[in-house]
Amino acid sequence: MASSVLSMSLSASLAGKSKVFSSKTNKSISSNRKVSKITTTVRATGTMVDDKTGIKKMRDGIKEAADENLLTPRFYTTDFDEMEQLFSTEINPNLDESEIFSILNEFRDDFNQKHFVRNDEFKAAADGIQGEQRRIFIEFLERSCTAEFSGFLLYKELGRRLKKTAPTVAEIFTLMSRDEARHAGFLNKAMSDFNLALDLGFLTKNRQYTFFKPKFIMYATYLSEKIGYWRYISIYRHLQANPDDQLYPIFKYFENWCQDENRHGDFFSAILKARPEFLNDTEAKLWSRFFCLSVYVTMYLNDHSRSEFYESLGMDTTKFNMHVIHQTNKTTATIFPQVIDTYNPAFKAGLDGMLAANQKMAAISKSDDSDIAKALAKAPLLATFAAELVKLMIMKPVDSGSVDTNLEDHHMDVNDPAFMY
Repeated sequence: MASSVLSMSLSASLAGKSKVFSSKTNKSISSNRKVSKITTTVRATGTMVDDKTGIKKMRDGIKEAADENLLTPRFYTTDFDEMEQLFSTEINPNLDESEIFSILNEFRDDFNQKHFVRNDEFKAAADGIQGEQRRIFIEFLERSCTAEFSGFLLYKELGRRLKKTAPTVAEIFTLMSRDEARHAGFLNKAMSDFNLALDLGFLTKNRQYTFFKPKFIMYATYLSEKIGYWRYISIYRHLQANPDDQLYPIFKYFENWCQDENRHGDFFSAILKARPEFLNDTEAKLWSRFFCLSVYVTMYLNDHSRSEFYESLGMDTTKFNMHVIHQTNKTTATIFPQVIDTYNPAFKAGLDGMLAANQKMAAISKSDDSDIAKALAKAPLLATFAAELVKLMIMKPVDSGSVDTNLEDHHMDVNDPAFMY
């Protein structure tokens, strides 16, 4: 999944369809069993602190995992039995796998097999990043690594579970898990340049897992991969045009890296087409808009809470976000039956309204007030946030998919670098 953002967290909470459980519970999930118990994550006690950044460590060289919240990357699971029913070639003998077969050959070619090779630039560049900027870079690498590793775990299990009933789909999931593992390992090695790394084995066993129905996995992961593509390629192009802002060499890898994200998104597009009931009715339109909105909102809030990172690369956070949203929305319009009208001025106004409310709630959380006082202070802000979200959800959408859209008719050229940055 996109390393920069895995935006299903907000989707899960807003949809009200998710369940959260530990990795031990995860192993026993089946379509016939309901999981209602919510278990807490086991965390290692951070008793050490990195002397350069103040970041907590589990042990020497190993960073304590960031606290989980609504906007942090999560680990996901799904109803594997239902997924088998959807793509079993025995149950669905007329399943159109033509596009899936074509994509399989691309994955087998493994275009990036030799791309993720490090050089001496990495450690030297990391040593030159100090102070608050160093902490910001470590947070970026951690979030990216966690998101990629989340994708690896989900795709690996899907590949294993579907191997007998849907071998073609299963092989692609396995090959995607290969890509995600490669990305996560590359990012974790980059963290070690800053003398920290994640204990991915510990995360696997102790992180909370959020349950998503298969169709929701397909909607949300398609968007996550495609928005990841646009984030990576946009950052890459900006830094190619502004080499003085290239503070760390990992961004030089983004041009080829983003093609993995793009292929992953194309695969989810293909399996959605193979199950047209997820694209051709009123409910599909509703969920399409919902997931578009939740993914865009999540990215906007996340990135603006870390504007310092994008500013350190010479980027304007808001312009970067709007560029990525517009481009992702145009891409998504080729498959989803409806998308959000991101060019409607009300869309940007709604994002900014939610951002303002979120920033105020974050400030309240950091205050020394009592929990009751904090809850009372947040209540009207939560109402404001919810109202803005509902307004965007019911805003007139853009019909898309097989319908010709007018997204290209807008006067603003989102390919113009002047608009981007």
